[in-house]
Amino acid sequence: MRSRAQAPSLPLLAYGFLLTGLGTALLGPILPLLAARHHLSDASIGLLPLAQFLGATVGGMTVFRRPQYSFGTGAFAAAAGLALFAIAPALPMLMAVLFGGAWGIGQMIASSNVITGSRYTQNRASALTLLNALFSAGALLSPLFASWLTPHMRLRSMLLGFAALFAIAALLFAFERSRTPIDVPENTSAAASDVPPVGLHLFLFFALLLALYGAYESSFNVWLTTYMLRYGGRSLSESQAVTSVFWIALACARPLSSAVLLRLKDTLLQRLALVALVISTLALLFAHTAVEITVVAVILGLSLGPVFPVTFALILGRKPSPRQAGVILAASGLGAALLPWLMGVLSRQSDSLRTAFLLPLAVAVGLLIFSFRLSRSAQ
Repeated sequence: MRSRAQAPSLPLLAYGFLLTGLGTALLGPILPLLAARHHLSDASIGLLPLAQFLGATVGGMTVFRRPQYSFGTGAFAAAAGLALFAIAPALPMLMAVLFGGAWGIGQMIASSNVITGSRYTQNRASALTLLNALFSAGALLSPLFASWLTPHMRLRSMLLGFAALFAIAALLFAFERSRTPIDVPENTSAAASDVPPVGLHLFLFFALLLALYGAYESSFNVWLTTYMLRYGGRSLSESQAVTSVFWIALACARPLSSAVLLRLKDTLLQRLALVALVISTLALLFAHTAVEITVVAVILGLSLGPVFPVTFALILGRKPSPRQAGVILAASGLGAALLPWLMGVLSRQSDSLRTAFLLPLAVAVGLLIFSFRLSRSAQ
């Protein structure tokens, strides 16, 4: 039993995970402003989420042996990346500093999970669920802050304010580190495990599943504001609000799905959610008014909410090693990096963002089909 709390403390972990949600979801609502500020086409602006999620993926896969250091380093990198992103003059520099900042966020997300899982072994699932809820809360607040702040301040000032929040986390970690030791037993290292790894075929299948999930979620986070702006006929702030509605529905769905799972099998809930996801994604293609788009966004969020926790729980049921679990989790960032960029390219080629949303529809169908294979592998 430890006599002193280790760095990062539980309040700092909670604050850091809230920040990662804020930082991850910030890009989508400000894409129209960035496109106008730097005169970027859809194909060019789509490179920014590509850089963001590639950076987060690399960050998640390169956690230090002592993950506490990844938390502090990640907070500093995220602060520096956001600050430089605020003043970057052109697309190549925007992509480079965004990659660096996203690398820091990826480090924070992965290290927070590793620290929590090793520190709170008695209630690991409960602790990790709380962190996931905090991430969702941060992702929910991010577009709200963007819609509230962008009419009243310059984009540069807002980004510098977000950078300051990460800088506070880095400074708090340094303060805690100076007062408490970082003592990590070998068996809590991200690289150590007595659990035999799952086979390569199953490992790749699990990675593909989470890559598809990450691709779907990020496509709506990145492009939903722009979709409302073009087809809903609303102002920028009103269009940003629809992304908030999407995240509110997703955040509410997760605690609700926990209650539903007391009466429903996890595989059945997963399939029902994915069927609803396919139908609502298809409905979005035929939505022509702001009200219709908003209603569909609510259904999308409610349908998507339980997909990740149930899917990841089924994966963990096959007992992948911690290293494999980390890479599988990071695979979601790879899908999240590629699909928004591909949507930007398709939107430019077809001259229709609506056509580009056929890609997340295909991903939703793929997730539904693969869910049957996942349930068989978990038996």
